[in-house]
Amino acid sequence: MQVPNSVVLPVGTHVDCCREEEVEEKSRDIMAKIEAMLVERKSNLAHFIDNLEGSDEPEFYMDQWERLKEMESCTLTILNLVAVNCMDHHDIKKLEATILEHVKNEEVFPEVVRVLPPIYKQVEAAIVDIAQSEEMAVHGMMDLQYLLSKLSQCKHLANLSRELLQDILWYLHRIGLVMWYEEIKHLESTVFLQPTFLITMFKVNVGICRAQALQLCW
Repeated sequence: MQVPNSVVLPVGTHVDCCREEEVEEKSRDIMAKIEAMLVERKSNLAHFIDNLEGSDEPEFYMDQWERLKEMESCTLTILNLVAVNCMDHHDIKKLEATILEHVKNEEVFPEVVRVLPPIYKQVEAAIVDIAQSEEMAVHGMMDLQYLLSKLSQCKHLANLSRELLQDILWYLHRIGLVMWYEEIKHLESTVFLQPTFLITMFKVNVGICRAQALQLCW
């Protein structure tokens, strides 16, 4: 929902733990389950929409109806699964090449030919420098306004506006360079310049929750 018309590349890991015929079988099974999931989702949305449209007073459910119609219009393109052995450098390079091949495919990504303004690359390079600087905290969190002031210290970015920075951050968030949750009120003024740290924190929290769940089971 955050990225309408998304393109997803399923990746199967731990190929080294399977026989060759198992890899093919599991790949087909995963793709079949994904296809079934998409069909079920489409069917469920159509069912919910029909229920609202057939209600006695549909005008009272207009907000829900519009939300469901928005969800129904969001397409999802699923590419063929790539099976890799994460311990094999050759497989990692194969995955990298596959991703680049898809990204350059104009049929999959129609906007691939769009040329970004030079200032996008300038801001991106400046943010990378800030993230890698010694003064940057390990967690990589930075206030949006403070980030703007840091970037404005660069001669070629002196006139950078907050509005333009937000547009650029939205783009950088989509490509995974930074994490910026503009839609979450408590986080809209915070930019995560170190996404890997955030991912690590998510993993730790999940691990703690699992441990607590196990303790409750005992």
